[in-house]
Amino acid sequence: MKGVLPKRIILMRHGESQGNRDMAAYTTTPDHSIHLTAQGVGQARQAGVRLRRVIGGDGCSSDWRVQFYVSPYARTRSTLREVGRCFSKKRIIGVREESRIREQDFGNFQEEERMKVIKEARERFGRFFYRFPEGESAADVFDRVSSFFESLWRDIDMNRLRHDPSNDLNFVIVSHGLTSRIFLMKWFKWTVEQFEVLNNFGNCEFRVMELGNGGEYSLAVHHTEEEMLEWGLSPEMIADQKWRATASRGDWNDQCPWYLGEFFDHLTDSDDDDDAPVENEGDPNSLSVCT
Repeated sequence: MKGVLPKRIILMRHGESQGNRDMAAYTTTPDHSIHLTAQGVGQARQAGVRLRRVIGGDGCSSDWRVQFYVSPYARTRSTLREVGRCFSKKRIIGVREESRIREQDFGNFQEEERMKVIKEARERFGRFFYRFPEGESAADVFDRVSSFFESLWRDIDMNRLRHDPSNDLNFVIVSHGLTSRIFLMKWFKWTVEQFEVLNNFGNCEFRVMELGNGGEYSLAVHHTEEEMLEWGLSPEMIADQKWRATASRGDWNDQCPWYLGEFFDHLTDSDDDDDAPVENEGDPNSLSVCT
């Protein structure tokens, strides 16, 4: 039996961690072992209430299930544990720990003053391509998130979750701020320039990608334009999200400027001029014909 598409794919950042409160924590504790603060635990519990309301609240189907994916870091696992208090066992299909959605690697133990200098350099160089010494760039995170996508689609296409298609399926991915932004970038085909201006998720904030009427996922089904502006989406990106909310699956948004317009100065509307001469690549003074 072929699997059905999840109704929602929800990205959640972990609650406040010891490292969020005090950067000095990273000098003595490896990043993956950083725990939640008491406030972070409370945030996770509150997030569970909000999440349950989104998935099973008024106007939602009474038949729904949740599949969780979680980063292996201590703070994400603890966040999931508190979120899970709001769900009964029968509602949860399963949980998969997934190392490919872990935090960006910043190296091993972090010297506080050195990291301040490094992060200042990252701001000048650009967040996407800057690679931390002994660590990763956001581009590296993009590569492993892309690999995670393939597994996610196999879970759906091969119905590896053994999901009953009569129930609304929800994927909840408990991860980290940058990793979640990379996920959205990959999914919606945002450019590096668009990624660079996105704002980070707050602790235990989540973004809901919901299936629109035509079969495309969109942030605009659940979220408002004002919210998306606060997250750093440009008016063009928001217009694309609104288009996706009603577009048929697989349609091409010819009004989306960065799909073509960002890369070409001009394109003809038809192929009528296919025989027009163009400059020879090897010799700008000679002309050739496109074949």
